[in-house]
Amino acid sequence: MGCGRSPRDIESRVTRLDYRTEASPLLREFLTYHETIRGHARRTTDEYFLDLRSFFRFLKTSRGLVPPETDFDSISVGDVDAPLAASVTLSDVYAYMSYLARDRATQPNSARTGYGLGAPARARKTAAIRSFYKYLTVKAHLLTENPMQDLDAPKLRKSLPRYLSLEECEALLAAVAGPYRERDYCMLALFLHCGLRISELAGLNLSDVRGDTLRVVGKGNKERLLYLNDACLDALTRWRTMRIHWPSLDKDALFVSRNRRRLSVKTIHVTVKKHLAAAGLDSTLYSSHKLRHTAATLMLQNGVDVRTLQELLGHEHLNTTQIYTHVEGAELRAAARAHPLSRLRQGDTT
Repeated sequence: MGCGRSPRDIESRVTRLDYRTEASPLLREFLTYHETIRGHARRTTDEYFLDLRSFFRFLKTSRGLVPPETDFDSISVGDVDAPLAASVTLSDVYAYMSYLARDRATQPNSARTGYGLGAPARARKTAAIRSFYKYLTVKAHLLTENPMQDLDAPKLRKSLPRYLSLEECEALLAAVAGPYRERDYCMLALFLHCGLRISELAGLNLSDVRGDTLRVVGKGNKERLLYLNDACLDALTRWRTMRIHWPSLDKDALFVSRNRRRLSVKTIHVTVKKHLAAAGLDSTLYSSHKLRHTAATLMLQNGVDVRTLQELLGHEHLNTTQIYTHVEGAELRAAARAHPLSRLRQGDTT
């Protein structure tokens, strides 16, 4: 059996993909539902298609529906219809999960190619399959019973998000220098104070800053309103004063480059890494997303409740926010000592 592409390679191809030309009518209906009714971003919808395409390619190969010598990546899913979807069993999906865990190429275009996707990648594909069959059952009414109702996802190892300490945040901001100081400082301040995603920061417009509020467009084009503290307002004022002298081809963009264009996600990523290194921090361990983790952690440590944090970060589900509810061992120790019964010894009540 041929091997597919790695998640990294898949993601790099998403922008060049149009599921409307490759997917069968059944898959297109499902993907269009997610894009137009559920309001999912195009990238998310495309990733759903890639995951389902991989699964049905595996299914057609394992059932002998394509010639044995057929290259895995060339197998068409333009003929995936309701009868084929209805014939899928849990055993088929678990066989697919086994294939992903053992035989799927992780870096097919590299000399260091390995095999076997990790649990997070397999869990994402499981979620796509589960969502597809829920749609067929509940929305399209093509199935009377959902064969994936009891589908288990790979167990994920829980790990604490990596984040900067308060002192490291201060060192990072203090290290910002150079001709783009005001711009870069403002970007880092918004990451650290507001917990923005990198795509959200790249998409900010000048008109999104309204007094002491910031309008943010998050995943699925969902808007949220954030209140800006004095540090953010000062950074924005300094940068916008400089921004006037940077005439841009994109007159709306808040953050622009010297080539007069809106800063791209890639440029922001590189910029953050540069300043992390300048501050003496390991830029291989931290990124703009780790600054989002940092903002969430610092807010929780200083009294912001998890429900409020959910709104600030733009999380749809509370359990996504709860990964930030970790605390330091010193805080746990202090909490134990603060318990009103902590000084009670055996025999004190007799």
